[in-house]
Amino acid sequence: MVGTDTIFALSSGGLPSGVAVIRISGPGCRETLVTMSGGLPPPRLATLRSIRDRNGSFLDQGLVIFFPGPASFTGEDTAELHIHGGRATVRAVLQALASLPGLRAAEAGEFSRRAFHNGKLDLVEIEGLADIVAAQTEMQRRLALEHAAGGVSELYENWTRRLTHARAMIEAELDFADEEDVPGAIGQTIRADLHAVIDEIECHLQGARAGEIIRDGLTVVITGPPNVGKSSLLNYLARRDVAIVTDIPGTTRDIVSVDLDLDGFAVRILDTAGIRDTAELVEQEGIRRARTAVANADLVLALQDGAEVRVPSVPMPNGAAPVIRVVTKADLLGDISSTPDALAISTKTGAGMNELLDRIRAHLPQLSEATAFAVPSRERHNEALRTALHAIDEALRLPGDELELQAESLRRAAHAIGRITGQVDVENLLDIVFSEFCIGK
Repeated sequence: MVGTDTIFALSSGGLPSGVAVIRISGPGCRETLVTMSGGLPPPRLATLRSIRDRNGSFLDQGLVIFFPGPASFTGEDTAELHIHGGRATVRAVLQALASLPGLRAAEAGEFSRRAFHNGKLDLVEIEGLADIVAAQTEMQRRLALEHAAGGVSELYENWTRRLTHARAMIEAELDFADEEDVPGAIGQTIRADLHAVIDEIECHLQGARAGEIIRDGLTVVITGPPNVGKSSLLNYLARRDVAIVTDIPGTTRDIVSVDLDLDGFAVRILDTAGIRDTAELVEQEGIRRARTAVANADLVLALQDGAEVRVPSVPMPNGAAPVIRVVTKADLLGDISSTPDALAISTKTGAGMNELLDRIRAHLPQLSEATAFAVPSRERHNEALRTALHAIDEALRLPGDELELQAESLRRAAHAIGRITGQVDVENLLDIVFSEFCIGK
């Protein structure tokens, strides 16, 4: 248990709404329901009740659902009040709850935190749950669901079990070397499985970039000299006037962005200040920010005005991201056509825009396999897995007689993976030893 307080909060989002859901969790949940709804309803059965305050004053009528612990989201006694979603009604019920002894308003994420401490969810599942709520695209939803449903956690727990098993074999050889039924612990079978774990983790880490793009979106930066059509391109892609478009150079000073849903992926398009030499201080700052955006981009659209050059040569911006060369205003010059090196577009006629979107799509992850969403979604996952890889490799490189050091390296590897889910458990080592060997027979 996290604490002795009973917590409550509005869980259904903004008001007004047709229905508002107020969640209650903690040791005082049952007494609260008796006080406010006239009795304890049957478990997990939606029951129509009158909702009253501690003085018996009628507040609303709604559905009351009771989830006895530990079979609840938090692992504690939990309840939900489904009431009308008017602001005054919700405020009155929340005030009535706050007036009861032992109850207080929940802190941000406290229901999920109690679920973690009570063993209902691990950290990866909780992160996935948060991502489900925040998901704006289909791919974000599917990635979040994979994590929230425990698919990725199961993978991590499998690696932890195998590492713990290998360590248990070493511990057995160290502590019970005189027993006849204790085989050589770090034999070929164990070493082969450790190599297999390394291969699986490395393969898993290869999906880290895909997971980052799915969760955070592909950042596409539009860059080029002033008046080349950067803001016009942004407005065209957004299908609305997001950025100001004028003939005056330097109109765009700050970063202007718009989020697109492209084939279920989040794509963030950034319009930046035109790159040129200028003495104007505000524009200089805009150009500095533009160059920073290019350096941090996942993909760069480098624009050049097709009306100014007959044979366009788009300068390559400085940065590690791939660059799509784009020649704008193709409608002004009929003989300019797209090439593999430069794509001609017109935001007035729409020429070349479908091909531009196709070229952007080419930089999105390819997710054809059934396990495509079982990938790391956060940098802390990647760091922990890299730490585990280093420790396993270290154990395999150690001399065969350095059993204590091998065991310690595998302990650190399992601990690193356990930090991802928040379920670091080394006490089960003895269980493994005694289950596999007839020690003390």
